[in-house]
Amino acid sequence: MNAKEIIARRIAKEFADGDVVNLGFGIPNLSARYLPEGVNVTLQAENGALRFGAPPTAETLNPDYSNSGGMPLTLQKGASTFSMPTSFAIIRGGHVDMTVLGALEVDQSGNIANWMVPGVLAPGMGGAMDLLVGAKKVIASLQHVDKKGESKVLKQCTLPLSAPNCLDKIITDLAVFEFQEGKLLLMETAPGVTVEDVIAATDGEIIVSPEVKTMDLSV
Repeated sequence: MNAKEIIARRIAKEFADGDVVNLGFGIPNLSARYLPEGVNVTLQAENGALRFGAPPTAETLNPDYSNSGGMPLTLQKGASTFSMPTSFAIIRGGHVDMTVLGALEVDQSGNIANWMVPGVLAPGMGGAMDLLVGAKKVIASLQHVDKKGESKVLKQCTLPLSAPNCLDKIITDLAVFEFQEGKLLLMETAPGVTVEDVIAATDGEIIVSPEVKTMDLSV
């Protein structure tokens, strides 16, 4: 199981019956493949769709239906599509129970940087800033270290913030964190990953929960 699949499967465990959940592009959208059986969750794509499910197959693909990252999606029974202004009225109006966004960096104060790297051409901030302040629960998902092996879970973000102090949870391919006393609260480790492995791979300060457990990645 690769890093992205670990994160996507763990994200899906956050889905709660009856919730409206926005999925950002990249890894968050992959979690639509792993909707828990019996959990009725309404997935929102910020480009204007409600109630989508797992990605389509080559046979069922409709090129007119895509998610926030431009990848094809499958509309479920009862789905609706609408304009971008309507989509952002839903977000800004506080009607999204949870958003899961990708990130470049996160830190122990609950900050997130996920829209630009100075000096690198970026297509724009997308809906991240609206979602980070409009959703009732905010989860960041990202691979724990970069291509150089350096931590992306930091004491303090170095990149421009998308929003400050907004995160409720961080999900990486190594661990799940919440927050306590201005530090990262380690709640879960990935299968085969020890607490010591997580501490060694993390720049931020960690408090280890007395109830730390192994991630459930079952489908």
